[in-house]
Amino acid sequence: MEPTTATRSEDLYARAKEILPGGVSRNTVLRHPHPIYVDHAEGCRVVDIEGVERIDFANNMASLIHGHAYPPVVEAVSAQMRRGSAFSLGTEVEIRFAEHMLSRCDVFEKIRFVNSGTEAVMGALKAARAFTGRPKVAKVEGAYHGLYDYAEVSQTASPDRWGPAERPNAVPVAYGTPERALADVVVLPFNDIDGSLAILEEQADELACVLLDVMPHRVGLNPAEPAYVEALRAFTAERRILLVLDEVITFRGQVGGAQKWYHIEPDLTALGKMIGGGFPVGAIAGRAEVMEVMNPLNSPLLFPHSGTFSANPVTMTAGLTAMSHFDEAAVAHVNDLTLRAKDGIEAAIAASGARACVTGGGSMLRVHIKEHPPRNYREAYLDAEERKLIRVLLAHLFDAGIIAINTCTMCMSTVMGVEEVDTLIAMLGEGLDHVAQLQR
Repeated sequence: MEPTTATRSEDLYARAKEILPGGVSRNTVLRHPHPIYVDHAEGCRVVDIEGVERIDFANNMASLIHGHAYPPVVEAVSAQMRRGSAFSLGTEVEIRFAEHMLSRCDVFEKIRFVNSGTEAVMGALKAARAFTGRPKVAKVEGAYHGLYDYAEVSQTASPDRWGPAERPNAVPVAYGTPERALADVVVLPFNDIDGSLAILEEQADELACVLLDVMPHRVGLNPAEPAYVEALRAFTAERRILLVLDEVITFRGQVGGAQKWYHIEPDLTALGKMIGGGFPVGAIAGRAEVMEVMNPLNSPLLFPHSGTFSANPVTMTAGLTAMSHFDEAAVAHVNDLTLRAKDGIEAAIAASGARACVTGGGSMLRVHIKEHPPRNYREAYLDAEERKLIRVLLAHLFDAGIIAINTCTMCMSTVMGVEEVDTLIAMLGEGLDHVAQLQR
């Protein structure tokens, strides 16, 4: 028997492990037994270095609203690159992009650009502290808000550490997180009005803000119940606590973001991912009065803020181009595709007999190996058997030519159509048949 020849991806991973911790710079690319490396992509299809083509429903963790190598973005960025990529001077495109973003949402009165969603959340929390003079931040149990110590608390809480449901513990993600950081984060039970308000009432005098994602991915990608969002907005307004919405992922839900689903007016909004047209980006937008804490013309300056690559003209050009093309018609297109996918997946679940469900909103959906849609992080939490079945389902999709986010989450791009969605439904149907057999 001749020895098996290693794939190019396998060879690359062997090299990567010698120089990168775990062989990667982002854990989400890990696969068993090794990552798959990309050769090229166009539209909604990615071709790996072995020549295998797949439909991309991950879209780089929901950051690509127009898919890959979107021609208008490629053309605009190429032209900008010939003029320069970054300067220690201002550029007109920053102003044009800011004007465009403010035109999308009435509550955006001022905006500042940064380089990632993590940085946008970090800046929003620091602005809230500067504006209110208070130290503490409240957030929902399980919600992902990036890498910042105060934003990441309890995003990976497990049953052995998460404490009572009505009063969740502040659980660190990274070893070495200072106890003082944990003490300044107030953790709320998602969709529990009475429980959340009781906790907030106790901490109100020290709270700078409540940080909220209205459809938190790790909490189940199920839109928050309207009464819950309204209760948080009413409480924060009454107590002069800022409401900060994390729309890094959910801004793709409407022209003005998922906040439009609730008819609320947050004080600040953190943005990122798809607003960069495929380039690293973040932004903090909100009420002018609050944004003024970053105004360097003020004395005293309450929140000095800068960044070497903030508002670089390549990202600004890509973002302005991508967002200009993400108009009402484009939003309707991707959201309609998601509705078609959800209906088809629900039918496939019923036909397979699998204990599963589908959640989502806007242009995103998530398949759960659970009988009922989760209302909070604890209901969405996967036990060992459920994690195994999700891996089975994801492996089937990948082998069938479908790329999904590793929670079995899918998001649409404007370059997709009915053909791609129906392929997803069919391949999920096959995978769910297998899951149902394993469950039995």
